[in-house]
Amino acid sequence: MERIILRELQLHGRMSNVDLAEAVGLSESPCFRRMRALETAGVIEGYQARLNQRALGLQVTAFVQVTLNKEDDSKQREFLAQVEAEEHIVECHAMSGSHDYLLKVVARNMDHFSELSMRRILKFSGVRNIESNFSLLAIKENSGLPVPAADPLLPPSHR
Repeated sequence: MERIILRELQLHGRMSNVDLAEAVGLSESPCFRRMRALETAGVIEGYQARLNQRALGLQVTAFVQVTLNKEDDSKQREFLAQVEAEEHIVECHAMSGSHDYLLKVVARNMDHFSELSMRRILKFSGVRNIESNFSLLAIKENSGLPVPAADPLLPPSHR
């Protein structure tokens, strides 16, 4: 039942408990308890609205590969704090391979991206090099996570 709740919430995050209970075939109280148990167990981390990037005037999506100088851990912590503070960096992933981090950056236009990359990201602590690739068309994004069919989602204390 928890899997059905998760699928419904990923598709329709704003649905009321009444609508969720109806969609999954439970009465309201048991549905609410199961949803709260999923939140308490950390399976559901939060709720948010999906915004239309282009409607917000953010026409450019770039994936920026970052290579850091091999320095002490404090420079890396400073870099990560600077990444966290930059609102136009919407994702950051530590990577295996030839680059240390992959950033997803959104910008108003190419001039704005140029400013972000040359005057901000290149000047972050410890950055040795960046390489940028631009999205021409988003084929699939924000599609939700697959919900595993076999493994228990909740520890015994939350069931």
